[in-house]
Amino acid sequence: MRPSPVLSEVDGRTRVSTTRHYLMCPPAHFAVSYTINAWMNPAVPVDRELAVAQWEQLRAVYLELGHRVSLLEPVPGLADMVFAANGALVIGGIAYGARFRHPERSPEEAAHREWLTAHGGRFVAAEHVNEGEGDFAVTRDRVLAGTGFRTEPAAHLEAQEVFGLPVVSLRLVDPRFYHLDTALTVLDDGVHSGRADIAYYPGAFSAAAQRVLDRMFPDALRVAEADAAALGLNAVSDGRNVVLPEQATGLAAALAERGYHPIGVDMSELAKSGGGPKCCTQEIRA
Repeated sequence: MRPSPVLSEVDGRTRVSTTRHYLMCPPAHFAVSYTINAWMNPAVPVDRELAVAQWEQLRAVYLELGHRVSLLEPVPGLADMVFAANGALVIGGIAYGARFRHPERSPEEAAHREWLTAHGGRFVAAEHVNEGEGDFAVTRDRVLAGTGFRTEPAAHLEAQEVFGLPVVSLRLVDPRFYHLDTALTVLDDGVHSGRADIAYYPGAFSAAAQRVLDRMFPDALRVAEADAAALGLNAVSDGRNVVLPEQATGLAAALAERGYHPIGVDMSELAKSGGGPKCCTQEIRA
């Protein structure tokens, strides 16, 4: 795979890719030994070598696209640490740390805090349960925030105080989509285009949340259930290139029609724990 052009234009819409800084954690200890979401089944075997190979492919895609990738050291016994997106939300050099819902993941908090404080910026410890970018999606002028299964609504207010950005609460109602990043992705944050663009699966949200999204993003890409169920929305976009599970073929076609460059990757082994490209990728926004 070769990097795509920096710019593309379809029907007057210009897509601009920008270099990003990502934090990832190798799945050295990946396993499904407990159940904390609808995807996890300890009775289904996990091929750790395959999981590592799929993760390495994802990292290689980012590097080939010119992005910077930093690594978080995996800790023995923390099977879900590969899902680095859940460890914090970082905007403008400020890191708002996670406070995990389930005790199985709580030890990950310290590892993220240590890395983030060691690499500059200001770290803010959370008082309320939140799972980082699992339930927070960022555009240039607001933060979209999920609740219903993991992150508490009080954490949305806490994040608003930390970053000084409006935070919009969205209730998730389908347990398959336990984090916002399984049901919605920011395709274009609007920094360069002036208008944010998102994709989401309406059925994952409450009726009120659907109305909010419809009013805020009337031109959003509404994704079919089949693509959402393939974790297609657990995607990572740099404004033009969109890295998503290769099984979400309908979504990939729709993205191409909008002028994006979809890049399919196989994350099927990590999907056994309910994760995809975005779950594995925390963005460090300077």
